[in-house]
Amino acid sequence: MQLTEAALLLAAGLAAGTINAVAGGGSLITFPALIAIGLPPVPANVSNSVAVCPGYLSSVAGSYVDLPDHRSVARLLPTTILGAGAGCALLLVTPARAFELVVPFLVLGATAVLAFQSRLRRLVGHPRDLGPRRRTVALQAMVALGAVYGGYFGAALGVMLVAGLSLVLDETLVRVSALKNLLSAVVGLTTVTVFALFGPVNWATVAVVAPATITGGYLGARLVRRLPPAVLRTVIVIFGTAIGLLLLYRAFGD
Repeated sequence: MQLTEAALLLAAGLAAGTINAVAGGGSLITFPALIAIGLPPVPANVSNSVAVCPGYLSSVAGSYVDLPDHRSVARLLPTTILGAGAGCALLLVTPARAFELVVPFLVLGATAVLAFQSRLRRLVGHPRDLGPRRRTVALQAMVALGAVYGGYFGAALGVMLVAGLSLVLDETLVRVSALKNLLSAVVGLTTVTVFALFGPVNWATVAVVAPATITGGYLGARLVRRLPPAVLRTVIVIFGTAIGLLLLYRAFGD
């Protein structure tokens, strides 16, 4: 690896870690960077998933105090692990093209859910009005869908988790973002385990990108705590829209 290529990967990792902590979508920076230095698409996707995981862990460290009730959070972890494992299996055994065509619409849909959250809550009901059983089922379903998506593709996972969790949790956006960081980290650890065993990981690029995502992830998590809820929501919606449109262009632009 040349020095210029290493510098590109370091910059991409720092930016991706910060963006993942704030809104999600940092993989859309690191993945093209890995492609730019010559990795084929599948090894680049797998290596990217492994490389950004440490950034999720540092985001958890930066936002741990904002997590909702820890006992309730612990109940979500088995669902997250199983969902992420299923997503990884889909990536390794199925053609990617079909899912790539669906992903842009999922991202744009999740962004719209977050942008129009108040109106949607008036239609489907506020989380505090749901019964305990219905709230638990809705939360587990949202986490499962997000985890499968994260294990398969990963880009904009944060946007999708924030949108889904905000719809079923009666928590502040900062607390939802902290939970998003934790679930993203669990998805990341699951993908690392699966891809390290069965995927074509390029460990040299991981060694360069991963430390940069750690720094960016911690700084991004601290930044989230300082942003007003309206500003944070706007930032996530802007990122989600931009990511969705970019993915749409990639899927149908050829």
